[in-house]
Order: sequence, then structure tokens, then C-alpha cells
Amino acid sequence: MSESPILPIAPARQTRAWLGAELRGRPAEVTGTLLAGVLAAAAAIVPVYALGLLVDRVRAGAGTGAIVSISVVIVAAALVGGGATGLSSYLVGRLGARMLADLRESTVATALRLPALVLDRAGRGDLLSRVGADIAAIGKAVSDVLPNVISALLLGVLSLAAMAGIDWRLGLAGAVAVPCYVAALRWYLPRSAPRYAAERRAVAERSQLLVESMQGLRTVHAYRLEERHLAAIDAASARARDIDVGVFTLFTRFVGRVNRAEFLGLAALLVAGFWLVRDGSVTVGQAAAAALLFHRLFNPVSTLLFTFDEVQAAGASLSRLVGVVAMPVEQRGPGRPPADASLTLDDVSFSYDGRTPVLRRVGLRLAPGERVALVGSTGAGKTTVASIAAGVLRPAEGEARVGGVPVPQLPAGTVAIISQETHVFAGPLIEDLRLARPEATAEEVSAALATVNALAWARALPEGLDTLVGDGGHELTPAQAQQLALARLVLLDPVVAVLDEATAEAGSAGARSLEEAAAAATRGRTVLIVAHRLTQAASADRVVVLEHGEIVEAGSHAELVAAGGRYAQLWAAWETRSSAAAPG
Repeated sequence: MSESPILPIAPARQTRAWLGAELRGRPAEVTGTLLAGVLAAAAAIVPVYALGLLVDRVRAGAGTGAIVSISVVIVAAALVGGGATGLSSYLVGRLGARMLADLRESTVATALRLPALVLDRAGRGDLLSRVGADIAAIGKAVSDVLPNVISALLLGVLSLAAMAGIDWRLGLAGAVAVPCYVAALRWYLPRSAPRYAAERRAVAERSQLLVESMQGLRTVHAYRLEERHLAAIDAASARARDIDVGVFTLFTRFVGRVNRAEFLGLAALLVAGFWLVRDGSVTVGQAAAAALLFHRLFNPVSTLLFTFDEVQAAGASLSRLVGVVAMPVEQRGPGRPPADASLTLDDVSFSYDGRTPVLRRVGLRLAPGERVALVGSTGAGKTTVASIAAGVLRPAEGEARVGGVPVPQLPAGTVAIISQETHVFAGPLIEDLRLARPEATAEEVSAALATVNALAWARALPEGLDTLVGDGGHELTPAQAQQLALARLVLLDPVVAVLDEATAEAGSAGARSLEEAAAAATRGRTVLIVAHRLTQAASADRVVVLEHGEIVEAGSHAELVAAGGRYAQLWAAWETRSSAAAPG
């Protein structure tokens, strides 16, 4: 079982509060939906009253004219009821769909503003299951279940009121079933709710394992871990299956309790009707109408009770989504412009788990326009420094500032980071670039591509800058994807640029070209480079060596090589590898 903490799940009270606030925010839609539902339920009751009246008229010896008039009433009620039922279902579905759309957007918006560390700890699979499987579960409930539930509730309330209107004792007899229904629900709900929540967690764990296996597919193949990953996925799927079987077993026992409630209610109503007709309190037609009203509730009430499993599943999914929406996120205003382009890390310390330090009081200052390379062995903390400088991570101690302003308080676009994991968004190439600056003209986009030496291959695509790229479109090479990211950087025009191994995916053949593109894109800016290739460090204004979360050396390339310290060792190893890789 996955040990990573999942994203929070909202308690029932918080979920109900969210739902109430959403409904109060749509008074006109809610009122119209309720009115249509009440009209549909009332129209369903009218034919039963009419049939009871027909029974009494026939017993009194009325002619065929009585049947005609009653038939007209029943037909009219059926037409009105059918139209109102259709309208009610449409309005309920539309109201639910709009609320669900808002919830989906709020969930994604919150997730995009969450600290990267939160998502790294929880795992992408949990978030994907919420905006995927959970949204689907709620959507199914909104379209298929909710209209029937609301219709059944309204019909039940109005039917009991109609029985009480005939004679309060008939209403009381019919109400005998209510405590039995409530007892069945009180038995079922406390047992089913935790199982549905456990089922959603099991699905999330399975999704996390699938995502991790697919993302690390090459590593899985390289280390022959296929059987281990398949076994873990199989175990997670088995847990989800076993929980689902247990829920169904519980549900069948719940059905038996519902059937007993129906039997007791109808029996009580028939006995009460017999005695009331016998002493003349009600007519045979009225007693028959009351019995028919109660019997007609079997299907709606069964629908209401038997769909509680889907309602429970949707409720569990809703709690998971509200849990994300309610997470505290940093509210960023317009921000304060920096006094200059300097970048300062002031005694920064950081730990991912709160126990093991990754950075220890790292102090670093980049002058405006300075180009600084950060080097060190794997695990030294270089990417963590870059993430803190770009505002992706928040340090436990210390502060990152640009021009004297803390990074979180800067205007958007002041600092930009490019890593080796560059994503190509699905859509036209020109729109992918305009993500950095939506108002950019075609000429400005072309100029940005030319800056990073990518205009030639971009124009050579089947439809030029309008070519569809990303998922389902033209596949770009890793080097082209990095050039795309660098062109976005040019369009964004940040004061400070952070390159986290941004040329690592180019390979030996394209490394020099991509390094030149990175240099052109960042010219005139303050630049912090996590150097994967030490040729980047050699061309930087200053090199900072990080080991075990601490700065151990700093100076120019020539100074550090001459000093014979840690950087000199790294440079010697780099030259040896480069010489070995060079063609003979």
C-alpha cells in the first residue's frame, strides 16, 4: 500500500456547507427546479384521487358520463405531469452540471496554486483520480440519480400529505413505514459510508501506482521491475474489488429491510382503511385512493433508498473534491516590482520531510545581469536551490528575494524557471508559445523563435506555426521542446531566469546548439544555471559549488580550477568523460 499522504478529504459538515453555499448562490435556478418538481409530484397524485372518486361514483350507480369526466382529468394530469417531470429532470441536471463545472474549475485552479511540495508528497495519481474518477461519479449521480431522488422525495412528502388530507388516521397508518425506512437507513449508512470512502481511497492508490509505473516505464524496463509493479497494481486492484463486493453484500441486506418496511406500511394502511370504512369515517373510494397512493410510493421510495449507494459514492467523491478546494493556497496580488534585477538567497534552509535537511543556511547573491552556474554532485541540493529561487518551493528558514522583494510577493512573470522536464501543450504551436504572453503577435512569436534558433524548423512544419503539437499532434524532439520553452522565456521577458539542467535532454549532438539558444534567450538577464554540462559553468561569470546542501566553493571557472578543490575534481572528471566520448 502506498505510504505517501493523500490530499485532504473534507468532513461531512464542510461538504454540506459547500453544497448549501452553492445552492444559496443560485436562488432563481433552485426555485424554478423545486417548482417544477412540486408540479410533477402533484400531477402524479391527481389520477389516484380521481380513481378513488370514480370508485365511489360507480358504487353510487353513476352512469358512463362519470367515467368520461374522470378520464379527462386523468389524461390532463398525465400530460401536465409528463411535461413537468421532463422539465424538472432537465432543470435538476442543468443545475447539477453547472455546480459540477464550477467545482471542477475550482479544484483545478486550487491544484495549480498548491505548493509543488504538497503535490509531490501526495502524488499526482490522487489528484488525477479526483478530477477524473470522482468527477465522473458525481456527474453520473447528477444526470442519472439526482432527478429521481428529488422526484421521489417530493412525491413521498405530497403523498403522505394527501393521505392525511383524506383522513389523518390514514396518513398516520401510512407513516408507520417511515420509522422502518429510517431504521434501515440508520443501519445502512454508518456501515456503507466508510466503505465507500475506502473504495475511493483504494481507487486513488491504484491510480497512483499506474501513473508511477507509466511515468517510470523506461526505468521499470531497465531494472526488470515489471513483475514487482504488476504485483503492486494487482494487489491495489484486489483491494478495490474486495471493498466493492463487501459494499454490494451490505446493500442486499439493506434491500431486505426496505421490503419489510413496505409490507408493514401497506398492511397498517389496509387495516386502518377497513375499520374506517366500516364505521363510515371514509368511503371505499377514499380508502382505495389512500392504499393506491401508498402503493405508488414503492417504486419512488425504493429508487430513493436503493440509489443511496450511488449517492454515497457521489458524496464520498464530493468530499474529496471539496477537500482540495478548501485547501489553503497563497493568494497573490499584483505584487511589488523589484528595485533591481539582483537575486539573493539569504541563509536558506530546507527539508522535504521536515527531518532530513537538504539545504543548510545557503547564502547567495547574484548581481543584476550576472550569470551564475550552480554545480555539484547528484543530491547536493542544486534543484532545490533553483526551485526556491524561482518561488516553486518555500524555504523553512531564510528568504529568496529579487531586488529586495521576497519572491512570493513579486509580480507574475518577474522570475521564470525552465527545467529539463519541458511540457509541450496540445494545440497549435503558436498558441503554445503564447501561453507566456497571450497578446503576442505572430511577428513577436517568430522573433522569439529566431532568438533561440528555432524559427527554421518551426516554419518547416506541415502547417508552420499553426501546426498542432503535443498530445495527438506533431511530435517534437527533446531539443525542439527545450527551444520552445526558451522561446516562451523570451516572450515572457522575466527579470531573473533560472535554468535547471535545461539543456540536459539535448544529447551530445545538440548540446552546443541548445546552450547557445539558452545563452541568447537569457542575454541581459540575471541567470542562475543548474549546470548539467560543465561547459555551461565554464562560460558563466561565476561558479558556485554545492555539496550536501552547503556552498563549499565560489569563484570564476579559472579561479576554481586553479584552486584544486572540489570544482577542479569535477572539471577533471568532465574532461575525461568528454575525451572518452569524442570520436577517435
